[in-house]
Amino acid sequence: MKIAIVGTGYVGLVTGTCFAEIGVDVTCVDVDKQKIENLNRGIIPIYEPGLEELVIRNAKSGRLSFTTSLESCLDDVEVVFSAVGTPPDEDGNADLKYVLQVAKTIGEHMNNYVLVVTKSTVPVGTARKVRETIQAELDKRGLDIEFDVASNPEFLKEGNAVDDFMSPDRVVVGVESERAKKVMTRLYKPFLINNFRVMFMDIPSAEMTKYAANSMLATRISFMNDIANLCELVGADVNMVRAGIGSDTRIGRKFLYPGCGYGGSCFPKDVKALIRTAEQNGYTMCVLNAVEEVNERQKGVLFEKLHRLFDGDLKDKTIALWGLSFKPGTDDMREATSLVMIEKLQAAGCNVRVYDPVAMNECRRRIGDTVYYATDMYDALVDADAMILVTEWKEFRLPSWSVIRKTMKQHYIIDGRNIYDADELKEAGFHYTCIGKR
Repeated sequence: MKIAIVGTGYVGLVTGTCFAEIGVDVTCVDVDKQKIENLNRGIIPIYEPGLEELVIRNAKSGRLSFTTSLESCLDDVEVVFSAVGTPPDEDGNADLKYVLQVAKTIGEHMNNYVLVVTKSTVPVGTARKVRETIQAELDKRGLDIEFDVASNPEFLKEGNAVDDFMSPDRVVVGVESERAKKVMTRLYKPFLINNFRVMFMDIPSAEMTKYAANSMLATRISFMNDIANLCELVGADVNMVRAGIGSDTRIGRKFLYPGCGYGGSCFPKDVKALIRTAEQNGYTMCVLNAVEEVNERQKGVLFEKLHRLFDGDLKDKTIALWGLSFKPGTDDMREATSLVMIEKLQAAGCNVRVYDPVAMNECRRRIGDTVYYATDMYDALVDADAMILVTEWKEFRLPSWSVIRKTMKQHYIIDGRNIYDADELKEAGFHYTCIGKR
């Protein structure tokens, strides 16, 4: 079976590589010539555990190839996955120009049946626009060629994307025809031989499922952050509260961890897009508006704690940040709390030292040399007045507190992810504060 994947970001590259791994002949397409040249040389544009090895192995086997030209492979493939970006525009709507450009190219060059599958996260109604775009181009050419459209939203977690794809909880597919259903069944069956968990539904429901899932998870995070902030005010311990409510089987324990706000490529964008979709249909998403508001406020909580610790006098203070990416296991800094922190710290006149296991280059690309990039986690703490944990990388979990105490000038620790033991740090001579506990 031969397929094409348009877009070589997180979704596209992981999707194409994993399909190649189970024997599908995959052509990955991207308009970025440099990115394609790098991929052909084995240079991977993203950090994702396990991906580089798979890309190199499948490229060598001939099952995975890279090109800038969709039209060059269109006659040979049965399925085209569209995994291009859908960045938010100024009012929060998902920008569909890249999705529709892929559809236009397909309509301009297709000569045989093809199933066009939208993998990108897109608003309800996008598949209809894709169909109309392809059909318009066929009409211009005076051709009557059968094609199908489908929706197959991704549910990959950055940092665990390969495993998520190879062993999915479920696969959601929206189709309009029996032919499309059969093609998608054949494509996914190797992943789910023992337990076929493909959920077929209508296309609008599939499109909505992705937005609803991410918005639900974002809601749980913002809810717990709201609870955490109240816990601090009333003298409760959010960690105990979390354990108490998480033991209720109706609620469960996942996504109940308080912190310093969510970021990344999905939650912020998808919450905004769902709010705008509702507005366009004359409905107000009251809960999601609050979710968004809480999250934006939460990204400033760590700075507020620091500001109080120093009675508002932060000028010329040296502040170390541990963690830059929006979550562990990735170099992605889109909507990351660290960026908000750096901006606030610099505005207050602080000297900022940063360290992240994989996101240093990405940070330098985004903000240049406006901060000190440490060689390791301890180097970041040299003469620091305070350390702020922003991203809970595993290597930060058991540091040498004796070394840290000698390295820092003052001994303030602000734990944005609640991974440290308060009693242990106090015994070691640190002033420790976290989220949701006075």
